[in-house]
Amino acid sequence: MRSKGGNKQPLYVRRNVIEDVLDEQDMVLPVRRLADDGLKAWQQVIERGYQGLVAKDPASPYVGGRTLKWLKVKQREYRVEERGWDPRNKS
Repeated sequence: MRSKGGNKQPLYVRRNVIEDVLDEQDMVLPVRRLADDGLKAWQQVIERGYQGLVAKDPASPYVGGRTLKWLKVKQREYRVEERGWDPRNKS
């Protein structure tokens, strides 16, 4: 699906391709969409128990590495007790 120089298609085009490829299978699911408003999206993350979110400029092409067009935000101490360790108790 990717060209040699990287995929320069906008997010909505890439998402449509992925959804077509993954249609009617249950091993991999496309990411769930949240509200467009950042504060509303974060509230949905909290309510649904997600680890965090990735905020993207929908018109930006995929670029490998860090970029300000794709930002990852995680909940602090997400499911610490379920993972069996607490990073606050460093000895």
